[in-house]
Amino acid sequence: MSSVTTESDRFLSNGERIIIGHRGLSSLAPENTMAAFRSAVDHQVGWVEADVDIIADGTIIICHDSTLDRTTNRIGRYDDLTVADLAGIDAGGWFSSQFEGEPLPALRDLIDLMNEAGLNANIEIKPNEGGKEATLRLIDGVVAQLERLRPGLKVIVSSFSHLLLHLFKQRAPHVPVGCLYESRTLSDDWRSTLEIVGADYIHPEHSGLTSEKVQAFRAAGYGVNVWTVNSLSRANELFNWGATGVFSDIAHQIPRR
Repeated sequence: MSSVTTESDRFLSNGERIIIGHRGLSSLAPENTMAAFRSAVDHQVGWVEADVDIIADGTIIICHDSTLDRTTNRIGRYDDLTVADLAGIDAGGWFSSQFEGEPLPALRDLIDLMNEAGLNANIEIKPNEGGKEATLRLIDGVVAQLERLRPGLKVIVSSFSHLLLHLFKQRAPHVPVGCLYESRTLSDDWRSTLEIVGADYIHPEHSGLTSEKVQAFRAAGYGVNVWTVNSLSRANELFNWGATGVFSDIAHQIPRR
């Protein structure tokens, strides 16, 4: 696998906060499209987040939901699609007529942009509903795409499925991983889970998150990247508490220092 950078403080590079464009710069362009990722580059946002899953021919696609209904002109699941279908799916028209015809992207498209623009990314692997074999193919497909990254780019792989993340870490031990938590699922055994997974980061929901929790995560040696933070004052508060990063739909507005 190509060299994936893990910083010396493992988390902060040159004192800069990790500001991650949630599904790209999704306040300015349709989420999880190349338009949203290019918008992040255009606005000097150094990190983007993308949600990935697998389709019938093994292509790793970028899509948050398990169906196409909310963010494309199609309905239903995408399990039976192939790469040949992607260009014909309009993933932008729902957002604005300006983005009509924006295709559903594959992870390889984002990897190409990362290599071209020096963009860093958090790749969120969605819990796969297709069973064991589909899940393992999804993990292996993500690993294969990350092997295409040029040296020096930074990547974090995250998931709400901590079992899936554990399996990923076994296959790609040098890639930093982050355990995602909703507030309601963040129980007191978080440290045990992170240690079993081999996690580098914890990615908690911002709602209900306290300074004591953030400080406990940091004291245990983990980076803390919080989702989804669309308030400048809340972002500032979290960084003052010791958070290493935030996911935001308005990443271009949040100061990096």
